[in-house]
Amino acid sequence: MQDRPAPARHADMTDPALSADPWLRDLSPELVAHLQAMSLRRRLRDGERLYARGDAAEGLYGVVRGRIRLSVPTPNGREVLFVLFEPGSWFGEVSMFDGEPRPQDAHAIGDSEILLLPRLRFLALLDQHPELYRGFTRLLCRKLRTVLDYVEDALTLPLAARLGKRLLQLAQVYGVDEADGRLIDLALPQDDLASMLGATRQSVSKELKAWEQQGWISLRYRHVVLRDEAALTRMVARASGLPEP
Repeated sequence: MQDRPAPARHADMTDPALSADPWLRDLSPELVAHLQAMSLRRRLRDGERLYARGDAAEGLYGVVRGRIRLSVPTPNGREVLFVLFEPGSWFGEVSMFDGEPRPQDAHAIGDSEILLLPRLRFLALLDQHPELYRGFTRLLCRKLRTVLDYVEDALTLPLAARLGKRLLQLAQVYGVDEADGRLIDLALPQDDLASMLGATRQSVSKELKAWEQQGWISLRYRHVVLRDEAALTRMVARASGLPEP
């Protein structure tokens, strides 16, 4: 089994990438100081594993730099992308609270730096300061709402609408304006896009090529450029039964 990355120095809880989340931003200076005292940073190389499916929960993680990819293995040895976490994202709270093993694998995308709040010490702090639970309730509700949106899309929308919606969402987070459109500045193999949507690579490729011919997007190696976001937005709205913008 791959060795876990070694803990590094104490983290700075005031790092802008971390403190922007409401659960941390709204804490008193006293609580931030407690978190500062217990926190650890870890540095990961590109592709390095943070934890494996079935591992015991170490605690709560925050992404300081880089990206963390959560995925699940399939019986045929492939990997299904579950979610990507950007700087400022917090994750791992479910296993931290319920004590169950990690349900996914977590790997770094690019050289990354994460913060760890050790589970037992953090739970003890929660017992001493129950006001912390309010922020975590908001965090969990926000994630649950996202999951429910994905489930609704999977049950009600055709693949084209789900793919268009996901590309528009990715462009909001990773979009970089260029002369010919808005580049999704994220290495995004079509296999990953397909696994995000529960679709086959072939069906996703067919939709992307059709949109490229229509001038809505252009395809580069492992990247997508949105050339006509308005057309994609109208298509998604029609499929969702919403008024077209």
